[in-house]
Amino acid sequence: MSLLLYLIGLALSGLFVGAFGRLALPGKDPMSVPQTIGIGLAGSFTAGLVVYLVSGGTSGAGLILAIAAATFFVYLVRRSRGGTLTEPAPRR
Repeated sequence: MSLLLYLIGLALSGLFVGAFGRLALPGKDPMSVPQTIGIGLAGSFTAGLVVYLVSGGTSGAGLILAIAAATFFVYLVRRSRGGTLTEPAPRR
């Protein structure tokens, strides 16, 4: 049961970080909830890895750095779809 609760907590934290990462860029980003969770988890993992490499593992990543990394990943997804920093890709 504890593994299930851990996975639910992980999904909720990924959703939280991914949602704020999407809100940081102007315009709509057509992503589903699982994609938002994936962006949030990738941002949290990347922020944790950067802080580990910089500080030698003595502190946590922090919410602000995780949201910044998630925002960067949202930007990369937007660019891969043909959008810009301020405008998402046009619908086809």
